[in-house]
Amino acid sequence: MGERFDVVIVGGAAHGASVAWHLAREPLFRGSVLVLEKDPAYARAATALSASSIRRQFSCPINVRLSGYGTALLREARSLLGVDAGLHEGGYLFLATESGRQTLAANHAVQLAEGADIAWLEPEALAEAFPWLCLDGLSAGTWGRTGEGWFDGFGVMQAMRRSSREAGVTWRQGEVARVLVSGGSARGVALADGTVIGAGTVIVTAGTGAAPLLETAGLALPVRPRKRSVFYVRCAEALPRFPLLIDPTGVWARPEGAGFICGVSPPEERDPDAAPDDFAPDYAAFEETVWPTLAARVPAFERLKLERAWAGHYDMNLFDRNAFAGPAPGIANLLLACGFSGHGLQQAPAIGRGLAELATHGRYLTIDLSPLSPARLAEGRRLLERNVV
Repeated sequence: MGERFDVVIVGGAAHGASVAWHLAREPLFRGSVLVLEKDPAYARAATALSASSIRRQFSCPINVRLSGYGTALLREARSLLGVDAGLHEGGYLFLATESGRQTLAANHAVQLAEGADIAWLEPEALAEAFPWLCLDGLSAGTWGRTGEGWFDGFGVMQAMRRSSREAGVTWRQGEVARVLVSGGSARGVALADGTVIGAGTVIVTAGTGAAPLLETAGLALPVRPRKRSVFYVRCAEALPRFPLLIDPTGVWARPEGAGFICGVSPPEERDPDAAPDDFAPDYAAFEETVWPTLAARVPAFERLKLERAWAGHYDMNLFDRNAFAGPAPGIANLLLACGFSGHGLQQAPAIGRGLAELATHGRYLTIDLSPLSPARLAEGRRLLERNVV
């Protein structure tokens, strides 16, 4: 084996950049790091195509904690990364009908227990806070007063990339074809062009490409690519204090510049694996579901104008809709993070910190990612996230 690094990171978007940046900042880490990214333009990376939002309104405590770390980092991005993260803490507003009220309350209790600043709003309070909202069929809502909103995820990723390079991390364009395993340990990677690079530790953070790559190491994960469309619209009326709105149907919308972005996840029976080259927006979903739902919930949206749209791919974990993050079961020196099911960008800061600590110390020091361990798959231990948007 020719060239060798102490750590090789496969995938240089949000998670790979976060791992590299945290390793570069780790006082006790003295090793060499290589990040391999097949598309440094990130044209089809989820990081570039994401709605770039962050929330603490999850049903699993670990997810509430991950976003808490992320929000804290984004607030300090100017001093830590030298950039403005563009964090706008407009909050998420989850709405529930009577049938969903109990679930909303259970999720809210988890969030409060984790220290999240989430308000419970009865219909009267919803009307007062958001006068443009139609309350038909609503029983309650929960709104993030602080700690939630949207940000410049791509800019933060690029800042982490730049900062890690300045600290000595090597970044290269390259497509990894295989993770090399022998004697029960990861030894390095083989590139599509035949180049072999040795590694003391291999960390796979390759988004929708992670699961197929991990299969070359003998690890099968139920993570599949699923297409999601985002629509940018304009509204003629001013809608003050508009949050990231989540309708009980799952249709969502939030401000973006002078307009709004919006979308919806398709029902499971109409959500096939995305073809690698299928990035065509689902305009039928907008016409049939998104627009009518938004117009009913926010009457001002009856006159919205669709200006553009795009689509990206989620790495959906079909096991329990939570990420797999941590050591690969049965393979020493192989760490991974995938299956984020749409929550990857907001969780990237915390995941990067955790994997950097594992690579340096062999254990978690700041954030315990063990609930997300890939070992839970073989154990049949589901960590089901109910709040998937």
